[in-house]
Amino acid sequence: MSHSTAHALRRFARAWARAIVPIGFVPMSAAELDRRLLALSRSLANAVLAERFVARPGYDAGVALVASHLTDPAVLDATLTVMRAELPAALAANGIGAEELADRVAGLEAALAAGYARALRDTTMAEQERLGRAIVDANASIEKALRDSEARFRAIFAGAAIGIGIADMDGRILQVNSAFADLLGYRVDEMCRLNVTDLTHPDDPPSMWQLYADMVSGARDHVRLDKAYFRKDGGVVWTDLSVSLIRDEAGEPSFTVAMVEDVTDRRMLEQRLRHQALHDPLTGLPNRTLFTDRLAEIFAERAPDARVGLCYLDLDGFKRVNDTLGHDIGDQLLAAVARRLDERLSGPGRLLARMGGDEFVLLVEPSPGAEQVAELAQATLDAVSRPFWVDRHRLRVSVSIGVVDRRVDQTSPADLLKAADVTLYRAKSDGRGRWAMYDAERSAREVARYELAAALPDALDRGDFTLAYQPIVSLDDGAIRGVEALLRWRHPRLGLLLPDEFVALAEETGLIVPLGRWVLETACRQAAAWSEDLPGSEMFVSVNIAAGQAQEPTFVDDVVAALDQTGLDPALLQLELTESAIMDTNGAPLDAMHTLTARGVRTAIDDFGTGYSNLAYLGRLPVQTLKLAGSFIDGLRDADRVDLVHEEIVNTIVRLAHALGLTVTVEGIETQSQADQLRALRCDTAQGWLFARPQSAEEMTALLRSARPDRSTRAVGSRP
Repeated sequence: MSHSTAHALRRFARAWARAIVPIGFVPMSAAELDRRLLALSRSLANAVLAERFVARPGYDAGVALVASHLTDPAVLDATLTVMRAELPAALAANGIGAEELADRVAGLEAALAAGYARALRDTTMAEQERLGRAIVDANASIEKALRDSEARFRAIFAGAAIGIGIADMDGRILQVNSAFADLLGYRVDEMCRLNVTDLTHPDDPPSMWQLYADMVSGARDHVRLDKAYFRKDGGVVWTDLSVSLIRDEAGEPSFTVAMVEDVTDRRMLEQRLRHQALHDPLTGLPNRTLFTDRLAEIFAERAPDARVGLCYLDLDGFKRVNDTLGHDIGDQLLAAVARRLDERLSGPGRLLARMGGDEFVLLVEPSPGAEQVAELAQATLDAVSRPFWVDRHRLRVSVSIGVVDRRVDQTSPADLLKAADVTLYRAKSDGRGRWAMYDAERSAREVARYELAAALPDALDRGDFTLAYQPIVSLDDGAIRGVEALLRWRHPRLGLLLPDEFVALAEETGLIVPLGRWVLETACRQAAAWSEDLPGSEMFVSVNIAAGQAQEPTFVDDVVAALDQTGLDPALLQLELTESAIMDTNGAPLDAMHTLTARGVRTAIDDFGTGYSNLAYLGRLPVQTLKLAGSFIDGLRDADRVDLVHEEIVNTIVRLAHALGLTVTVEGIETQSQADQLRALRCDTAQGWLFARPQSAEEMTALLRSARPDRSTRAVGSRP
């Protein structure tokens, strides 16, 4: 703990002491009070600043206050007031966010109040038990006790600070002391004309009167519970009620003795703390805890055919408000949004809660149906679309909503929330400012996609990725000029996955950089091995580079490092980028291509014709090869029905490329007819299943050896 924090805690302890001393009698010197409160302050501070927050020190502090005989109820109220006002400021310089700091202090307040109440209750219970023993020890019979120890009993009965009442087995109140009568606002003689049943209150626990009946029958000797009483003036007082059965000399039930203590202040405090624990302090709405508790209750009840609806809301672009106008304006905006949502959406069968941050949820139960829940979602969009005035700022926000309507017996609380969350982010991805209805099939696909993305890092660490290789063949003589390295994922559950199934996820998660680095190193190492094993072949390896990888500041260094580590000649490495990646607006990929081309690395535009296709700019790009997208040869698949338009497009691109000194590679060749037509159009190289499918490094090695020029220059899918 820093020196500044320790100093702040001493100020907090002094403020605490100043709040307590004026309340009444303090059974210790001022110096002793300061020492005790400082020790408790340090314990509370350590709990707040701990890496993992635990509220137990707050509970212990409440017990310690009672143990120090600081038992005036006002002491607890003063303590909580000082904690709320002073403790966050004392600990604010320790790197904990303001919201989390407030949450932790609130947790300590609740725990301290609970410890204080429990310790006070235990102390009172001990006093009650001593009093009860005094009554019972006077004798088993009330009349005999009054005869044998009348002076002692009357002193205890009349002078007790807690209320005491004696009733017969029919419930007639025989005697009460002044404390009991005063508590309920009656005179003693008025209460002695009442029956126990006249003191019934609507909030009595359902089991209370059965417990009383058990006592009257002799089956039970003691009952203790919290009970509310109506005062004579109509007010309500909450008590800690303890009722004991007095038996006669034969052991038969004779009287009941009730002892009551006013716990109204404690009850109000507990209700206030419970409200704080279950409601968001900023908006006043129910919080995540209350919402999840209610949702759990609905599923526990599982009424037949019961349906539940959810609208899961998230403000669009709210972070921008915080970043530009400050968190204070952001908090005021959240409160304003909450008020408007509450006015528009709250009603019977609906629970609007703040889940945290800028997320809200509307629970509809029982749900009237998906269409009606969707209407509530649309009403939410309409309500939020109107501008908000916050501290002279006119602000507009939109909201995205995931809507779910399900039968309770067909889902679970966790699955319902997950479905709503996934649907919410589908609404965001579809453009924001809209609602989306849960689609089980689409959500299943998206969940599977998220799970796949989450598995990527471990897959790379475990070595689950591998490379397959496909030859790039000369259309002139059938010789293998190069190979393309193709990434594969050997998924332990889904089997072999192709790049289309996971590369986009790798780009979204940022894993494309280390994954692309691994592909480069592995492909270069294999190409270097082929170069050594097949001298004179001068066969290059072509590696696909993702846009995110090419934009990385270390991209050029990664390529150079792969070449240096493997010893591969730069001229035997070809990097394939799409048009959109090379011509990215920030210029980084293009700069990298210029640098690498100057070092002797080959570059190719992959899927040419699907991006910018800026022919005027093509001559200034640092590329040596155009790889035509497979869509260009779709019209050339059938030799009897050649699409003349496609043929002319390919012919034009080939002529332009050759005029610029570029070679042309065509992908996706499946038939000999396609190969013949492309050869006639003077395309340079091609790849596809006609020549060879992607295969392992070992299989590719065998193919390369069998296709060496000294054995056959037409070993791979060509004809004279």
